[in-house]
Parts: sequence; structure tokens; C-alpha cells
Amino acid sequence: MTVHLDELTWVELDQRVRDGPPVVILPAGSLEQHGPHLPLGTDRFMPARLAERIAERIGALVAPALPYGYKSQPKSGGGNHFPGCASLDATTYIHMVRDIICDLARHGLTRIVLFDGHMENQWFLTEASDLALRALRAEGVEGTRIVKLGYWTFITPETEAALFPDGLLSWELEHAAVMETSCMLHLCPDLVRRDLIPDGPPADFPPYDVYPADTGSIPPTGVLSSATGASAEKGRIVVAQVVPDIAAALDTAFQSDQQG
Repeated sequence: MTVHLDELTWVELDQRVRDGPPVVILPAGSLEQHGPHLPLGTDRFMPARLAERIAERIGALVAPALPYGYKSQPKSGGGNHFPGCASLDATTYIHMVRDIICDLARHGLTRIVLFDGHMENQWFLTEASDLALRALRAEGVEGTRIVKLGYWTFITPETEAALFPDGLLSWELEHAAVMETSCMLHLCPDLVRRDLIPDGPPADFPPYDVYPADTGSIPPTGVLSSATGASAEKGRIVVAQVVPDIAAALDTAFQSDQQG
């Protein structure tokens, strides 16, 4: 049977819940520039593809991925000024995710994974989780457990060494660079403009932020460090490592619920 929540009928979903509520994975992406070579939806495509593979391993369902996220920040995403970047204010994003969590839990889907693909989302996913749990407790809906994760935090030192044989500059400067380009070459090869993969020195940002944002330090491509070291094989290595590791982590995180 499909792992996609939105491909089930309500009758089929109701039966799944009665049989023992499955874990629901909610990929949280963005619509954000990823250079001249990767699509605007990269932060949605990657967690959605990874979530499918994880769901197959643990019997989970994948909810429709969120296509919009919090505003791209200059030092981690190149900034929100590039054409096509469409983002949400923090309060809008928090309330959207809170409402989704609450409705899933009200229907018995109380084991929820917020699968982040966009670094800027992370604290707002945290706030949405807190507000949702408060609201559900007030309604008498008990037993909801939420796991929040970013796939990049599961990359092991061995995988990091395979990605960056000369060493990693920083994960923030990896925006649209070797790791994301490699994963997209493996997961969504038809969406990568291989002839446009950029080279160039890493961005040199000051150790502080200025508002309104100063775009002078942002590379004109929007890519924060060279992507020329990317390859589909490196992407395969990342996926082959993080998928089973995340699946195992989720089994552990929800183990007490399964035993209960």
C-alpha cells in the first residue's frame, strides 16, 4: 500500500489508525533559491524523497510536504531577495504547522515527525510543536509525541569525509553546494542543471547580522561555496547512510508508544 497519506481514502486511513496508529512524517520545505543549477523546491524535494524511503522501512505515512517555509537568511540560504523566494512570516508558519499537528492528532495520528529540509524552519517548528501540545492537552487529547529533525544532523563523520575529502567549511556555507547538489543528483537527477553547477570562493560573512539585510557579501549565484565537488555517488552515500539511521532513531523515539 502507498506510503502517501493523501493517496489513501478516509476509510483506509481510519482502518490504519484502528490497527495501531502509524507514524506520520511531515516534510517541511521552502521555496528558496538554490543557485542556477538546483530548483527552487530543493528543500521540499529532498526531505520528501528521504521520507518516502524511511516510511517504507518503518511502516509510516508521509503527509504532503509543506512547500513554503520561513524566510531565507543571507548567511544560511542566500537571502529572500532572489526571484522566486516566497516565504512565510514566523507567526503564519507556526500557526500553520500547529494546526496541522492538532488535526492529525485529533484523528488519532498522534505520532508525528517534523522532517525539516530548510534550516531556517527549525525554531518555528519547535514553537508550533509546543503550542500544538498545549492545545491538545486543553482539549483532552493525550498521548501525542512529536519528533523534530533535520536530515543533515544525521550525517556521520565517515559520510562527511566522503563528501568533503578536503574538509567541511561549515554546514551554513553548504547552501546549494556539495551536499545538496550531490543529494539532488542522486534523488532528482532530472532537476539538476549540470552544466550550470557553479564554482567560486566561499561567502565571507561578518560575525553579526544587519537589518535591513546587507546583500553585498552574498555571492551573486546564491551559492555560498563551490558545488563543483558534487556527484551522484556522494549523494548515494548520504542517502544510504541517513535513511536507515533516521529510521532507527524514529523506532527508538516512538518505542514507548508502541509498547504502550
